[in-house]
Amino acid sequence: MKKYFLLFFTLIFFTNSYSQIYNFRYPDPGNGSLRGGMGLQWIDGELNYTFHFTPEFAFDKFGIGLDLQLNFNRQGKLRTKDFNEFSDYLRVIRYLRYGEKGDPAYIKLGALNYYTLGHGSIMYNYFNSPTYYARRAGLIVDIDFGKFGIESIYSNFGERGIIGARGYLRPFQFTPQESIPIIGGLQIGASYVVDMNKRAGFVSGYFSAGNNFIPTVNEGSIKIIGLDIGLPLLSSNYFDLTLYADYAKIINFGNGISTGFLFRLKNLGLFKINGKIERRFNGDHYIPSYFNSLYEIERFSSNPSNNTFTSKASLLMARNASDNGIFGELGINVAGLFYIRGSYQRLDKTPASGILHLGTEINPQGSSFII
Repeated sequence: MKKYFLLFFTLIFFTNSYSQIYNFRYPDPGNGSLRGGMGLQWIDGELNYTFHFTPEFAFDKFGIGLDLQLNFNRQGKLRTKDFNEFSDYLRVIRYLRYGEKGDPAYIKLGALNYYTLGHGSIMYNYFNSPTYYARRAGLIVDIDFGKFGIESIYSNFGERGIIGARGYLRPFQFTPQESIPIIGGLQIGASYVVDMNKRAGFVSGYFSAGNNFIPTVNEGSIKIIGLDIGLPLLSSNYFDLTLYADYAKIINFGNGISTGFLFRLKNLGLFKINGKIERRFNGDHYIPSYFNSLYEIERFSSNPSNNTFTSKASLLMARNASDNGIFGELGINVAGLFYIRGSYQRLDKTPASGILHLGTEINPQGSSFII
């Protein structure tokens, strides 16, 4: 039995080694997907082989995402304690959705991943459930009525978390000039996002005798307001190009401006390319894209054993000088088989501040799995 279990373990490793840390792509409409990962972990003092599957089943515009984690001991026996209660089976349902980001209607309930508000200056690729054991149920509602629309997110029904919304309108769609190229598609938006979590504003503090963290400086809820404008310079069968500019203000802290281009190349035979390039003007006490993919981890974490902690608010407070920078992202789809995305950001005044991130997927078109 152990021999067959190890063989299965090895096959999973080579056929599905890509984890869902950088899932930058939605399944094609009507198609499902299977993602997963594997590893080792100690549970109740016993070493376990862990297999993590996150498939999605799609039916036209509807989709259901599952999240199944199976733990096996060294003898290959399934840890049945993980499925003793009805709630354990409910946890398998990761999310329900209708539509996709960019559709006239997009609604998602449950685990939220890679959500961007507007052009991303306030919220970019946000996750509400960064790990299997930190699962949260939230809600996304995006509606585009043509002349105006709204994007909104509620991160966590279980406790206080992030609430955000962006309203936007296309002003020339209300006038006789609605059909004029470029100008007719002008979009103006306003955003408000607040994190009401009790740890959102922790800046400094100490650990009590009972290893509880006692904040000495607490800024309370983190609130960010923003204004943006987007102008579609070109929209054709082969190339889309949008110019945008954003302003964001973190209440009681600093502010910043970002401007750049969003572009997409399509109908190029084997290739589809999309991306953005952005110039950032960062004031002091300001972090662009504050609510990012790692925010739920970065918000606050502590280690009482060595009396240390980190928090996003403390990083915000520590940025006491303006430092402009650049950000770029590029995604390439090769024949529906390979998906490659990379991003790079750098600050002008900070030496060795460049950060490069690369991610890739292998997904044969029409198959049921992603590597």
